Amino acid sequence: MKTLIVEDDFTSRLLMQELLKGFGMVNVAVDGQEGVEAVRLALKNGEPYNLVCLDIMMPELDGQQTLRVIREMEEEKGIFSTDGAKIIMTTALDDMENKISAFSGLCDGYLSKPIHKEQLLKELRKLELIS
Repeated sequence: MKTLIVEDDFTSRLLMQELLKGFGMVNVAVDGQEGVEAVRLALKNGEPYNLVCLDIMMPELDGQQTLRVIREMEEEKGIFSTDGAKIIMTTALDDMENKISAFSGLCDGYLSKPIHKEQLLKELRKLELIS
């Protein structure tokens, strides 16, 4: 599984890397702009990400905006959300408005921080990324 973690908080990035490192290659981006560029390059090289863990609260390009741009890039390549990267929003915001917005933007999952290994593994199984 090829994973991209888009997270501006250093400690959260380290935690997610540690939780996901046993499942394959893990790349990190420190903000939405860098995340978009990583996805763009992966699509261009024909090696798209299987999983993108995307923080909602980031400076410049927030997670909701980043999600929309990633889905637009996939569509331009003829990849629609059901066949694209599985995108899990990770956030301290556990309110209904953000959840609705995330799922409207075609995310595949939503995890509230702090992220716990059990909840992440459950989500990965639900998305059929691991067995």
